[in-house]
Formats: sequence, C-alpha cells, structure tokens
Amino acid sequence: MKHPLFDYPAQAAVGRVLPKSKIYDAGKPRPAVKERFVQEVGQISWAYKLAPETIHVPETPEVTEMQVFSIALRTGTLHHDVLRVIDRSIRHPILFELEYDGQCKVVAAYKRPSEADFEKWVCTGYVESAWLPAETARLPLPISRNLSVLYEQLLIPLLPYPALPGEPLRAQFERMELIKTKEREVAQCEARLRKERQFNRKVPINAALRKLKKELQELRS
Repeated sequence: MKHPLFDYPAQAAVGRVLPKSKIYDAGKPRPAVKERFVQEVGQISWAYKLAPETIHVPETPEVTEMQVFSIALRTGTLHHDVLRVIDRSIRHPILFELEYDGQCKVVAAYKRPSEADFEKWVCTGYVESAWLPAETARLPLPISRNLSVLYEQLLIPLLPYPALPGEPLRAQFERMELIKTKEREVAQCEARLRKERQFNRKVPINAALRKLKKELQELRS
C-alpha cells in the first residue's frame, strides 16, 4: 500500500504557527484535554492550504478547501482528543502530520458537513499511518477532478483495511469504528476468560468469544 506522505505544491504553503490560545478559544477543550496540549504538543503549524486558488482543483459544496497541519510532538504520542479540539475549531477538513524524533505520521478523521445543519461539521474517529522516516520521499499529489475526490484520495492510504466492493468512503470509516468497538469487546471477553477459574463458567464465555471473533473477521474482510 502506498504511504500517505504527499508532496504538496509550493504555492499551497502557508507556514504559519498557530497559537494554542486561539485553538483553546475556538475549540473550548476540557481542562484534561488542555493539559494534554501542554504535555504532548510542542508547536502547531498551518503547513498548507489546498484550495482552488492554490492547487487549481475545483471546490465542491462539501469540500471548499482543505488544510494540512504539522504538529511537533513533545513525546511520541498524541491523544486523539487533542486533534478533535483542533478539528472542532477549524471549519475545513484537516490532515495532520505529526513529527517526533526524525519521524512523521499522518492522522485524520473523515470530516463532512452535517446533513441536518450544513453550517456544522461531523467527524468520524481517527485513522493514522505508521511512523515513517521524515526523509521519506513524498508522493506526487494525486490528479483529481475536484477537492472532494482529492480528499478521499488523501484519506484512503490511512485506512487499515481495504474497501468492500462498492463501499463509499464514509461507510469505510463507519466500518472502521465498528471494528474498533468489536476489538474492544474481544479484548474484554478474553480478559474475562483469563480470570475465570471454573470450567462451567468458561464454556459460555468461550462461546461468546468465538462469536465476537467471527463478527470481527467479517467486518475486516
């Protein structure tokens, strides 16, 4: 599978540092999440603006422009709640490039206008790439007929499982969320099984675990 690091055009570069205070004002993080900003985030930079005037790709009603944010981390981890606050404070879809110790990874949610209120935005859960060396050769930006198609092309490399036949991107992200939920259920069931000492009580737990694993495999394939 192709990696998700793209060579964004120079004319799309912004290179502006975003003060955390402005994100706090717009995103209204809870105190615990604000503390994560302090502990985990070094600097947030607005790296690129992908818009009709910068990359000469037509907008759509759903995607009028996209942003690429670069986040220098203090540690090698970043809680997704931090990204959710940033997404909440910016109206447009965002691709996050995380940087730490000479490596880079890309993280994003599928972000779309709400069907009930086009002024509001809906975010799925986040998907992310593996860490890659920062000097990894970047891929040319895909040729796309509009920004909605480009957005999908930039997100697809982040998905851990391939699309099912005829499955649209939104449904893929919804399935990824179901997979995460099912994986948690499997882990909880396995923990119960390890703790249980009585054989007669292990039998129904084993049956439930087999059922969960089968459901998980069906979601993945």
